[in-house]
Amino acid sequence: MVDFSQSVTKENLARAFAAECQDGARYQFMAKDAKQNQMNYVSTILKMLAKNEMAHAKMFYQHIIDNLQSKNGNINIEAGFPFKESELKSSLKEASQIEEYESENIYPAFAKIAKDEGFNDIAQTFHKVAEVEKVHNQKLAMLNDMFNKKTIYKSQTPKQYECSNCGHREYKKEAWKTCPLCNYPQGYVIINFEE
Repeated sequence: MVDFSQSVTKENLARAFAAECQDGARYQFMAKDAKQNQMNYVSTILKMLAKNEMAHAKMFYQHIIDNLQSKNGNINIEAGFPFKESELKSSLKEASQIEEYESENIYPAFAKIAKDEGFNDIAQTFHKVAEVEKVHNQKLAMLNDMFNKKTIYKSQTPKQYECSNCGHREYKKEAWKTCPLCNYPQGYVIINFEE
């Protein structure tokens, strides 16, 4: 096993921590934009993604703390971190692409290095986070597609729409503008990625 303080894995964990913090912040910015555009449930989805990213950041941080001999060490890293538009109309696609790149390239490469250096538990974390990032990519890609086609609240065939506030459900081709039960706006309709 490679000495952690001399390992590439240490630097990769620091890079991953920084990237996940940035992703979490980006989703918070996007959630705020969604909320301002009366898309409350989209905002909720983005806040959940932000929460996931911060949980990943905590895992990477904890691996560093658990393995670093000096508990107050500084890790210098140099890496490119994407700064993209946070406006919803352009950011969904860009965020999806970032998640795809992390899930298919970054984290698998980091996992291989960690395994090669003898840090199997860290390699497993990178693999598992990559799986979650793949799901994030899929959700963001679908949301981007629905957003651009203006089909978030419309469908070619009737489907179930549900209010995230009161639970009212209806089968229709288009979600209501205002919930018939609680009068909440359309932005509270749950977006179902499974259909």
